Amino acid sequence: MIRIKFFAYLRETLGVSEMELDGQDGQTIAAIKQALVEKGSPWDMLDEQDVLFALNQAICGDDAIVNSGDELAFFPPVTGG
Repeated sequence: MIRIKFFAYLRETLGVSEMELDGQDGQTIAAIKQALVEKGSPWDMLDEQDVLFALNQAICGDDAIVNSGDELAFFPPVTGG
């Protein structure tokens, strides 16, 4: 089971802060993201260029492999000042 978390405006727009997926072992973040995007609106917002990913609390690219027990997070760019 993979735990997926959504932060900031992603969480607000999707209406969910986290979810769990079964049967996704050995897939890339890109493949998992694509499966979520295929749910249609508003999930297609995950396909925006500026959405970032973290696997087990480490920022990574969408080519990272996700396995059972991992935590995957989707979040917008961090800004501040």
